[in-house]
Amino acid sequence: MIIVLVEVGVEPSAIASVKEAVRKMEQASRAEPGCAGYAFSVDVSDPSIVRVTERWKTMEDLRAHMGMPHMAEFQQAVVMLQPKSLTINAYEVAREVDLPR
Repeated sequence: MIIVLVEVGVEPSAIASVKEAVRKMEQASRAEPGCAGYAFSVDVSDPSIVRVTERWKTMEDLRAHMGMPHMAEFQQAVVMLQPKSLTINAYEVAREVDLPR
């Protein structure tokens, strides 16, 4: 499993545009083979921070995702928003574990 965590800092006035760009990306990505989860959120304490959490079954699935037309469209939208910050981290996870509830 590949986990990708993205954090984007934008001007608060751009949040509506960010939401629309991410909504399209989220829907298209969820339909891709190998996508085990794709979600975004706006930070409750700092609404200028947007986070994207992705889960992919394999690195090959993630590579295929990176080449999709909706990914190129999304990247262009992010550049147009002139983010104040952008952090992307990926993790290869050997296995998932159940947490106590």
